[in-house]
Amino acid sequence: MSTMNISLPEALKSFVDEQVNSRGFGTSSEYLRELIRKDQERLQLRGLLLAGASSKVAAAADSAYFATLRDRIGSRTAA
Repeated sequence: MSTMNISLPEALKSFVDEQVNSRGFGTSSEYLRELIRKDQERLQLRGLLLAGASSKVAAAADSAYFATLRDRIGSRTAA
């Protein structure tokens, strides 16, 4: 694992320290790693949403479509 040192203004350092203490992180590094992971997930989700938005429409999402989905889900939970 590589290390990275960052400089923060006192206000940001205080904020990070508060988050570490109040949210159960052991260190500020754990907190920052969690923030980075969440940002990676957000970017991945954004990419998936953009890809979906630019894809061709496969079928209309009408009442029959949702009825079929409910039936499929009902079949899975009954099994």
